[in-house]
Amino acid sequence: MNVLFLIKKVRWIMLLSASLFVTKINAQTGVSVNLEADVVSSYVWRGFKQAGASIQPSLGVEYKGVSLSAWASTDIAGDDKKEVDFTLGYAVSGFNASLTDYWWDGEYANRYFSYPAEGNAGHLLEASISYTLSEAFPLTVSWNTFLLGRGNKKANGDNSFSTYIEASYPFVVKDMEFSISAGFIPWESAVYGADMDGFKFTNIQLGATRDIKINERFSLPVFANIIANPAVEDIHFVFGFRIK
Repeated sequence: MNVLFLIKKVRWIMLLSASLFVTKINAQTGVSVNLEADVVSSYVWRGFKQAGASIQPSLGVEYKGVSLSAWASTDIAGDDKKEVDFTLGYAVSGFNASLTDYWWDGEYANRYFSYPAEGNAGHLLEASISYTLSEAFPLTVSWNTFLLGRGNKKANGDNSFSTYIEASYPFVVKDMEFSISAGFIPWESAVYGADMDGFKFTNIQLGATRDIKINERFSLPVFANIIANPAVEDIHFVFGFRIK
């Protein structure tokens, strides 16, 4: 089966499932809907900088553990860096599984529904699983592997199955929420760059979040993340706030 056809088929199945899912839950109770947006000083993903200051909206619906969500990032400086992702997920008893369609070719690529132009990655499909041990010890371990997509090919045309594995742990100090995480790439990865040809740590992160009270009805969550990428000897300090 043609890979492009398969990616398109999976994408349309995800979008159709979203439509049917929203229609079904429209009259149901126990539905959770989430709409928010982050404003960040820079967009860093798994240790790699993707863009400068950006606005990142998200919209999600969850019902009985099944979730459908959309997430996007658009740079504020006007460098035409744009990403739009859709995720179908299921969570139960600390276990989470999801399938995400990534598209980050940017503004003016204009080939969202067709094969990408030369130099662009087009759509990439990633499967993810994660597990949180317990409320008493909330260590979360996740495994994320790209299954399909032009941007996931090695130089010889083979699928690299680009994989990222991460462990994270949240904790609280006084009234501030912290988290520490570390992630690595276990083998050669086309998605993360030609230099990622074996086991490499790409993301060691310390994050902090605090709510700033504006008035009795509204508070503004602000956050800061120090992110180091040992694989490319880079470091980032990202600041942002969330609008809910």
